[in-house]
Amino acid sequence: MNDTPPDAAPDNEHRARATRQAPLSPIWIVPIVALLIGAWLVYDSYLSRGPLITLTMESADGIEAGSTLIKTRNVEIGQVTSVNLSEDLSEVVLTARMTPEAAPMLVEDSTFWVVKPRIGREGISGLNTVLSGAYLQLEPGQSEEEAERFTVSEQPPVAPPGAEGLRINLLSEAGNGLTVGDPVTYQGFTVGRVEESEFDVETRRMRHRIFIESPYHRLVTDNTRFWGSSGVDLRLDSEGVRVRLDSLEAMVSGGVTFGVPEDLPRGLQAEPDSTFTLYADEDSAREGTFDRYLEYVLLIEDTVRGLSRGAPVEFRGVRIGTVASVPWNFTSPQPERDARLAIPVLIRIEPQRLGIDSQTLDMDEWRARFERLFQRGLRASLKSGNLLTGALFVDLGLDAERADDYTPETFAERTVFPTTSGGLAQIQAQVTALLDKLNDLELEPILAGLETNLATSEATLEQVRQLTAGVQSLLDDPETRALPGELNSTLSALRGTLEGVSPGAPAYRDITETLDQLERLLRDLQPAARRLGDNPGALLFDSLDADDPMPRAPTDRSSP
Repeated sequence: MNDTPPDAAPDNEHRARATRQAPLSPIWIVPIVALLIGAWLVYDSYLSRGPLITLTMESADGIEAGSTLIKTRNVEIGQVTSVNLSEDLSEVVLTARMTPEAAPMLVEDSTFWVVKPRIGREGISGLNTVLSGAYLQLEPGQSEEEAERFTVSEQPPVAPPGAEGLRINLLSEAGNGLTVGDPVTYQGFTVGRVEESEFDVETRRMRHRIFIESPYHRLVTDNTRFWGSSGVDLRLDSEGVRVRLDSLEAMVSGGVTFGVPEDLPRGLQAEPDSTFTLYADEDSAREGTFDRYLEYVLLIEDTVRGLSRGAPVEFRGVRIGTVASVPWNFTSPQPERDARLAIPVLIRIEPQRLGIDSQTLDMDEWRARFERLFQRGLRASLKSGNLLTGALFVDLGLDAERADDYTPETFAERTVFPTTSGGLAQIQAQVTALLDKLNDLELEPILAGLETNLATSEATLEQVRQLTAGVQSLLDDPETRALPGELNSTLSALRGTLEGVSPGAPAYRDITETLDQLERLLRDLQPAARRLGDNPGALLFDSLDADDPMPRAPTDRSSP
């Protein structure tokens, strides 16, 4: 039964027909378009937003939310949106919004660090942030695994993750002073840096991780030795004075240097993440190559002042070993001896120093060889290697006179190397022997003779004194003092006489004429002299061939 009034039915039908026929009002177009634009803007904004990442760091110094930027290669790729403390207050947690272009860079091995003004060993950096403020630098990694949480370093990385080179580990005793960024040098040229440096509590050793750039990483082999570099190495020891200078950077901050010892082959190229020992200095690094040795103990009865660890052990000037410890196990029981308490010194005999390959080295044969040498008189003694520093070294030599008194002994499970006194101890023994001889001399007769000799010497000195006084009196005599003047007068007269017979003087001409006359006279007398030589009677008779003269009476001239 229909309760609708008859008049209402036509009105409802008319209203429904009007509703179906009325067009959509234009006023609804504006909100619909605005809604669509808003939805598009929201969608576009969502698509243009990059990923949100979390950064942790120790201190937020210079970091501000909404203003600190994130850059790579000086291109902005993100911004810090919030700065908060962690729940345990141990670190700072940053939230940063990155650009979509930065999404591929956010992988596991990507690194972040703070760029701000710094003054370091390499100079001044980050001056462009004085006015603009600090920012975060991103170095993209090479991994394919995405990440959303990173740790921000206070210092820039030594080398980017994708840099070509070699990363290795170094283990050393504590206290070597290496820090992140210290140089790694090869023959004075910087080839890498120290990336990490930490102390291992369990092993009580320092662990360092270094990076060596390409192509210098090929210099590292399995026989390479690493040691600390202080820049200046001044050493006074038994081998003399040594001075070594490295680069200026190493002098300021230290560092690590490496090389292959001369007595070792180059070896095979080192693998990544290999572990090496970091020695204190170059000498210690070279000592580390002699890993096969014989240990002996010296029981020194002399002073060991000046003998230190690392001192050489030489045989006739050739180094064959090293002093390992001074003293060594001092409280251990010593062999029964009649001598005083000895100082134990541990030494190592290193046959590899003689150029013997470790592969062919037979240590049992060398031990037997030294036993035979002990029986032939091989002995060790301390000698001075440097008079300036007083450093000592161990010298080995053969003493044939002591070959029969060798008795094998052990000390703390080590064979005792027989010793003999040397150096100052020998001098002391000689002085003692000399004093003993002096004590055995009978000094009273010697002193009596010395007194007699002294009395005789005093008498002789008195005579010499009297003779000296007589000579002085003679010299003080006026006649003696006049002798030089008279001698000068005589010489002057002699000079005048000689000048009188000079070639230009009249006396010289008279003497010359006289000599000429004498020469003519001698020339005229030569025939007469020859005649007398042939006939001595010619002086009385005219000629031997003439007839005998007839005697005649003298003629009287007065007669008629």
